[in-house]
This record gives sequence, C-alpha cells and structure tokens, in this order.
Amino acid sequence: MLSRLMSGSVRSLEREYLCTVRLLDDTEYTCTIQRDAKGQYLFDLICHHLNLLEKDYFGIRYVDPDKQRHWLEFTKSISKQMKSQPPFTMCLRVKFYPPDPAALKEEITRYLVFLQIKRDLYHGRLLCKTSDAAMLAAYILQAEIGDYDPGKHPEGYSSKFQFFPKHSEKLERRIAEIHKTELIGQTPETAELKFLQKAEMLETYGVDPHPCKDVSGNPAFLAFTPFGFVVLQGNKRVHFLKWDEVTKLKFEGKTFHIYANQKEDKKIILTYFAPTPEACKHLWKCGVENQAFYKLEKSSQVRTVSSSNLFFKGSRFRYSGRVAKEVMEQSAKIKREPPEIHRAGLVPSRSCPSITHGPRLSSVPRTRRRAVHISIMEGLESLRDSAHSTPVRSMSHGDSFIPRSRSQATDSGDGTAVISDETYSPSDSVLPTPVAEHSLEMAVSRQINGAPCSIEEEKESEAATPTVGDMAELGADSRAVGPVQSAGALSETEQVNKFVLSVLRLLLVTIGLLFVLLLLLIILTESDLDIAFLRDIRQTPEFEQFHYEYFCPLRRWFACKLRWAGGLLINK
Repeated sequence: MLSRLMSGSVRSLEREYLCTVRLLDDTEYTCTIQRDAKGQYLFDLICHHLNLLEKDYFGIRYVDPDKQRHWLEFTKSISKQMKSQPPFTMCLRVKFYPPDPAALKEEITRYLVFLQIKRDLYHGRLLCKTSDAAMLAAYILQAEIGDYDPGKHPEGYSSKFQFFPKHSEKLERRIAEIHKTELIGQTPETAELKFLQKAEMLETYGVDPHPCKDVSGNPAFLAFTPFGFVVLQGNKRVHFLKWDEVTKLKFEGKTFHIYANQKEDKKIILTYFAPTPEACKHLWKCGVENQAFYKLEKSSQVRTVSSSNLFFKGSRFRYSGRVAKEVMEQSAKIKREPPEIHRAGLVPSRSCPSITHGPRLSSVPRTRRRAVHISIMEGLESLRDSAHSTPVRSMSHGDSFIPRSRSQATDSGDGTAVISDETYSPSDSVLPTPVAEHSLEMAVSRQINGAPCSIEEEKESEAATPTVGDMAELGADSRAVGPVQSAGALSETEQVNKFVLSVLRLLLVTIGLLFVLLLLLIILTESDLDIAFLRDIRQTPEFEQFHYEYFCPLRRWFACKLRWAGGLLINK
C-alpha cells in the first residue's frame, strides 16, 4: 500500500514542475504547473497575481541553453518550448510598448511600463540628451523617494543612485537640482506619468536592438518600435520605415530581408545578417508580431506568415493575440476600482544600485532573492556579457546618435547619451544613456549569443542583448551609408548564387514528383492490388489505350535494353 502511494506521488511530481518568473520590480513569482500547461496559463496566473487587466502589452521571455532569447508562445506547451530541464526560470517584460503610455487606462499598467522604461534607462537601451536624462532621473527620484528632505538626503545623495550605464558628476548635480527645486509636491503617480510622457518622445523609446551585420560586414542593430522598423549603425539611425511602408519580412538561415514601399512607389530591400540562424528566426518572429500588433486594425486580419516564397520550405508563424487598436478599445471598457499599488522604494538591486530606504514593499511576494554580481568592464571593449553591466563613463564626442523628440529637433549643444547593453527581458535591448555634455563615448555592445553572463543571470532569463554601443567603434571611421536602395542590395555574386540554388531546388522537386508519378504508374500497371480506386482507373478507356499503345512498348524497349546491357557485362 505504501509503495503504491509513493509511486503515485512520484508520477504526480513527474506531471508537474516548478516555474519561476522574475517580475519587473525584481521580485520572483514561483508556481507549480502541469507539464502540458500552455504559455497562456502561466501568463494568466501572473496577470491575476498582479491584478493586471491591460495585459496585451506584456510577455514572458526566456533564454535557452545556447543563450538565445525567446518570447514564450502562449498557444504552445511550455515544456515543449523550453530546451532545458525544469525548474524553469523566465521573466515578465513589456513586449509591445504602448504608442502613448500616458494614455493607458489603469495606473497599475502605467506603473509596470514605468518600471520597464526605468530598466531600459539603466541598462542603456534608451538614448537621450543629457538634459532629458537629468529630467528622467529626477522623475524617478521623485516617484520613489518623494520630496527632497535635507534631513534624509545629504549632499551628493543623487550620486548614490545608478540611473544610467554611465554618467558624470555634472549630471548628478543637475539631477539633484531638478529634484530639489522643480518637482516638489508631485505625487508618485504624477512623477511616473511625467516620466512616461518624457520617455515616449525619445527616438529610441520601445527599441529592442538585435545585433546584425550589413552586406559590407559593418555592425548594425535592427529594432522594431511602436512606429516602425529602425536600423542603428555607427551610433546613428540610418533607416526608419513606418509599419505601413513595410510589405514583407523574410529570413533564410542567417540572412534577414525587409521589403518596403516608400513614397512614389519606390521599392527597397534591406538585407542584414544575424549571428546565428536561431537569432535570425527570433528577429523575424519579433518583426512579424510587431507588424501585426501595430499595423492591423483587427486580429481577424492576422494571417500565417511564411519565411520563404516556396510553400514547402521555410518556417511558418502566426501572431496570436489582439492588435493595438483592439487593446485600446478593450481598455476603454474597464470599469473597476483601481487596484492598490505597493511601490518599491529605491533599494540596492541588480537593476538599480542605491541607498537603502527601509523595507521594500512589493506588489508581488518575494519567494527568494539571489545575489547578483554586477560586472564592470570599462573602455571601448564591450560591456561583457553581464546582463546588468555597471555603466562606463563616456568620453567621445562627435557622431553620436542624438535622439530627437517627434515634435522638435534636439539642441546640438546638448550632450547625448550612449547605446549600452543588456538583455531586453521580454524584449530587452541595448541602447544609450546620457553622458557628460562635453564628452561622451559609446559603450561597445556584446553579441546576443556571446559569452554568457553569470549562471544566475542566465537562469533568470536576462541573457544579454547587444548594445548598440558596438556601433561607436565605427564612429567617424565607418564609411558613410549610401542610399537606401543600395544599403540592402545583394551583391551580384550573391544574387547569382541564390538564383542557382533556387533552380536546383526546383529541379530536385520536379525529379521527386516524377519519381512519385512513376511509382504510381508501376502500381497501376504491374501490381495485382485490387483496390477500388485503382480498379476504377484501370477500367477507363483512356488508361487502357495508354497501357497498350504506350506503356507496353516502352516496357518492352526497357527490357530489351536491360538484356543487352546484361549480355555485355556477362561477355566481359
């Protein structure tokens, strides 16, 4: 009896496994789920735990043993998507950035988006001028420690907080000055709202860079934003295509193609090369999902997309979920008492080292806390694979990427930020942050599939994404980018190779079809199978004519040739 109970408990354990999801405030939610549970089940559990209704903007990201990032597909079994053994560790992140985050219906949603953008700022994924950086950091201080209090906040208090991958003492003083004088009396809700409004105006808002190379072998970063597709190169935005202009996304192996129609029916093709086929497929799937979410009017318009023009080749993928317009319409119908939000104060953590301000309150109970090593690698060598690298001071000037608000150009006299590195958890990316106004340099990015971060960080699915900072090395030495049409054009040799491969594939398919037809013909004419549909075919006048007038003479001719060839072999 005891052995039966023990075997039953073992079988039940085999059908379940532990799953830990790191949330946006660095707390962890751990649950036990069935082995055949789908991604949607886990996502709904987390959203229920957070009391989150506007959940379509969020997703769950994980990293496989090869350090390749993935978004968890909600329609598929979790265990079949994970290449590692349980227990599984993932993270909740913003997958689709709201086009207007300040217009979100509920405060809990705005707060979670605020936490994501704060992470983007710290990990260098959000490019901004020094003046904008100071204002954003001051909003964070106001939202999380309240009004300036001389008794609690000694001289130089802002230097104890790490808002960016790198910054100067002058920037720290400016942050403290704004916090002391301009934001007094603002509630956390107001400060967070102002922060979102400011961040949304930056060019790199919502960018999740994917490291690639162009046809000349120069490093580039591709990204999908709420407004379209962008290419960052040499610390500058060299291409921007609105979602309405993008007609097709395609990949083959490591090669990624973007087809677009611009003004006056000008068709362009941009071609880039990812580090691995897996990275290229992830890039393609992210592009398909972002285009469907932001471009379509209804989810019923979503179609299954193939990565190739040939039906028998390539990957097929379909975005499953609502589109942005439907999400906004659904949000407008929400009518409930706003859920309580337990904001976490700035305390030492892997995403925001800072002073301790008492016990941390969290919207989600912490099940366990891990020590995280913040690796530091300074200089133009890459911010090595720490998904949460401590920022390096920037020193270069010149051709840096200066984001502009969508309504006005930036002041050229203002300092710019740098593109740095991290993994975009759910959509971790790597972009710049501020630096001193007179000096600034780009941190070099690490490859998405480069050397791993610490094992702990990898398990928390914070696998590093490349920093657009890599582009800085190109600087003024990099060659100027040509016209849009030539930037992505395939070289003549590559075009010939692709044409030859296509012809060979067509030839192989044709031979395969002929072989199948030949087998069917032999079965019809030579076999004694008495199957209904074969019998019906044999009794048709057309088949009888073909059999006696063509097939039988052809068979005799082949038999004669075979006997002749056999005779030659025997005589030798």
